[in-house]
Amino acid sequence: MNNKIGPLNNTLDRCVAVIGLGYAGLPLAAVIANSGRSVIGIDVDKKRCGKINNGINPIPEEEGLDSLVRAYGGKTLVASTTYQDAKKCDFFIVIVPLFVDENNQPDFSMLENAFRNIGKVLKKGDCVVLETTVPPGTTETFVKDWLEEESKLHVGEFYLAYSPERIMTGVSVSRLKEFPKVVGGVDQHSGKVAFDVYKQFIGNLSLVSTARVAEFIKVIEGCYRFTNIALANELFKIAEELDLDFYEARQHANHQYCDIHLPSTGVGGHCIPVYPWFLIKEMEKRKKPDFTIMLQSSHGVNDGMIDYWIQRIIVYCKEVKKPLPHVKICIKGISFRKGVKSVHKSRNLALARLLKEKGLNVYVYDELFTRDEIEQMNLSFSTPDMVDVVFDPFTLELMSQESR
Repeated sequence: MNNKIGPLNNTLDRCVAVIGLGYAGLPLAAVIANSGRSVIGIDVDKKRCGKINNGINPIPEEEGLDSLVRAYGGKTLVASTTYQDAKKCDFFIVIVPLFVDENNQPDFSMLENAFRNIGKVLKKGDCVVLETTVPPGTTETFVKDWLEEESKLHVGEFYLAYSPERIMTGVSVSRLKEFPKVVGGVDQHSGKVAFDVYKQFIGNLSLVSTARVAEFIKVIEGCYRFTNIALANELFKIAEELDLDFYEARQHANHQYCDIHLPSTGVGGHCIPVYPWFLIKEMEKRKKPDFTIMLQSSHGVNDGMIDYWIQRIIVYCKEVKKPLPHVKICIKGISFRKGVKSVHKSRNLALARLLKEKGLNVYVYDELFTRDEIEQMNLSFSTPDMVDVVFDPFTLELMSQESR
């Protein structure tokens, strides 16, 4: 076993590679550069790399990122599409997407490609850390195998750990500086090596016993939020049926022992609706589907909110003094979350499309998207002031011309 860390002994002089410069990777790379380290960012998007190297932030809605990219882009933060440019680095952080397929099974192809490319430039004494949210056990099995096969090295000659990103898009920079973060290695030494590097640029960091524990921490955090949103959605529907003000009740129900979440049109994005499937599918493999009844039920509740809101919108539109097909409806927001320019698994976008499929006169407005971008989604654009009925999926407000 190689116990000589080499460049890892001086964490202040190290070069860090960040693989994936998206919503999670770029803020992390910028924060690392701000701590005084050289960063090589690897991304498949040539246009994005060019912007970063010219000091232009490709994610303008990310608070605090503009100034960091302007200060370090093309200088101590260099973006590239070529893994060979990261060969001089001795610390690699991987944060590329993990999607699920039509059967809700994880598709590891992007992760495998990233780690096999790292394996081609991996040296003795290097450390590799995965940050993408993955099913527990991924780092110690798939990731380890990919790296060892490509590098012809073994864990012990290099170090391998897991440290889940725990940011929130839109406020990632501040979350990286303040929010608790964990790291765990596939062995004790790997965990300690990764911890010693991360603590140089992460303010609130804990070392946990294993990479598998660190993986599970992130997944169950997402499951907690997912099931609580489902509970909020059920309680909201019950309150409406009983003619009660859900928000008043929630305000006084919440305290240090009770945290009822906000209701919604469902759950979208790359993260929260995906994580429960990691555990559901694993328990199915182990023939223990009854271990995930709550997670399965939560999917049913959250996915069903679109039908609930379609019915609410139709009933509301019938109060307008026009034939239903002539009532102009505006969905005021199609991103999966307010302030984030992404429609990945967006329930709000799905709501607009389903209303259109039902033959209703539907328009879309979203402050993050231009008219052309909306029309490219095969949707009609209109500002809220030009329609009869407006539904804001972020506040769950239904408004007519008369009530505005």
